Amino acid sequence: MEDCYKILGVSPKSSAAEIRRAYRIKAKQLHPDTAKKNSSVEAFRKLVKAYEILSDVKQRSLFDEAYFYKYHSKYYRSTNSFDYRDWLIARNDEESRAKLIFFDLLHQREDDAVAEFIRMSKNHSHFSLSKWFTREDFMDYGFILCEELVLREEYYDAFVLLEQIIRMEHGFNYFRLFFPEVMDLARTVLKFRIENKISDELCLDAWERALELNFGSKDDSFFLQKMALAYRRLGDEKTARICEEESVRIK
Repeated sequence: MEDCYKILGVSPKSSAAEIRRAYRIKAKQLHPDTAKKNSSVEAFRKLVKAYEILSDVKQRSLFDEAYFYKYHSKYYRSTNSFDYRDWLIARNDEESRAKLIFFDLLHQREDDAVAEFIRMSKNHSHFSLSKWFTREDFMDYGFILCEELVLREEYYDAFVLLEQIIRMEHGFNYFRLFFPEVMDLARTVLKFRIENKISDELCLDAWERALELNFGSKDDSFFLQKMALAYRRLGDEKTARICEEESVRIK
């Protein structure tokens, strides 16, 4: 049995978020459609298998019991008494709070990460995670945070974060093979989650911004239809008709 952690290049202490990120990075390097070497096919197969094991809670537990703890228990010995999380918590500057969010996200404290992100977003109008991380780190960890926000039905915050990631991808091409996953999550939020969960005003804001994210004419037509219904509920019949006409035009 091969060491799944070694294949993915992660520590046995790695969180689910770190494992997902490591898999995406290596998959982009080894995928047969993008890699230059034929030898990458077998390496990619092993990578996918290792990810399947470590991304499933039950399979990971069985792997750890059967293989890892027996041979690599040394990785679980802490030799550093400095508590980085406590140090971040004691600080109130924006950079420390941003780093605390991603630290918690990567150390199985997803509820804390989401709560702190929402708190900072509501209390600081210009709070931005992207300012304190490399573009790659922000896009990876930001997307994982989006998934956690969606799980907790924090749909508007999830969309605002997804919008930043999508705009970065359009200019940077980082996710590549995984970008459809990003777009699908944003599409799900916009089409099936936000309505009736947040105010019509916030829904309109999200749908209008979505029109600039290159989802395609079919999706844009759908957003415009939703906007027409929302404007009509708000008593703005004129704008509702404009949205309906535009929806038909581009469909």
